[in-house]
Amino acid sequence: MSEVSTRAWTRPYDWAEVVIGVVAALSPLWLSTNTTMVWTMVVLGALIAIDGLVSLAVPSMVYGEGVQIVLGALLFIAPWVMGYTAFNGASWTSWVGGALTIIAGAAAMPEANAAHRMAGQH
Repeated sequence: MSEVSTRAWTRPYDWAEVVIGVVAALSPLWLSTNTTMVWTMVVLGALIAIDGLVSLAVPSMVYGEGVQIVLGALLFIAPWVMGYTAFNGASWTSWVGGALTIIAGAAAMPEANAAHRMAGQH
């Protein structure tokens, strides 16, 4: 395991989660929206970005990646659950952002596990 993947602020998957969260949270600025969609995208996007930042700051926190996967799944199903499938831009932003968040969280899991194991050895 390389030292780079266990140091804070260096994991690319966590940076991707931060970017995805920021894009989702800010997307109501350039998409056609309704109130439900705005709040859904802002809250879920902010939670994804915040969890990504926490994972960057504390790379050995394994459950952060699990939280990302759950948040990604919530973002993915949000257009159906919250009823904004008529807004194509918002729906596609949710589907793509949710899928990418799930992928990034799952891809970061092995590194988080390794960092957790290394942190326990000190």
